[in-house]
Amino acid sequence: MLVNKDSIGKNMSKTDKVKWVYSSENNQELIERYDIWAKDYEQDLDDAFGYVGPEPAAEVLVNYVSKDAKILDAGAGTGLVGQFLNQRGYHHLEAMDISSGMLEEARKKNVYTSFHQQVLGEPLDFPSATFDAIISVGVFTYGHVKSNAFDELIRITKPGGYIVVSMPTDLSESNEF
Repeated sequence: MLVNKDSIGKNMSKTDKVKWVYSSENNQELIERYDIWAKDYEQDLDDAFGYVGPEPAAEVLVNYVSKDAKILDAGAGTGLVGQFLNQRGYHHLEAMDISSGMLEEARKKNVYTSFHQQVLGEPLDFPSATFDAIISVGVFTYGHVKSNAFDELIRITKPGGYIVVSMPTDLSESNEF
């Protein structure tokens, strides 16, 4: 599907935007598509799908992780998870995403202490045992991050730390996981 950056919001339905992003054939294409979509991302997901992904996963984290924990939002996108956690008293939040456009939107929320443009599934530029907890919402899904990314998430999580991930239930039954 060929798309002009200036026409994405005008010529594509919200559902088609999701399909367009999920059909990316490589990380560079995925980055470009998320960069284009970043400004409309939250509204599109809410309007088209009634998206509530961050809240249930973040509630799980809240039940196990202390408020002074150092937390990585892996695949932070526009910062919805960080916003939710910040409202619950978590302030040591770092954002990581493949898309600079998404990170720019997340920056506007003023809830993260730092921002990292990195790719899940590749070696991450963090020392081992850096984070008390990692949360990743909407990232382990079709056409996105594969299960091999867990190795790096485990490496950068402190012993005894937590990793909270949301993903479609049918994906866990596929050959990808």
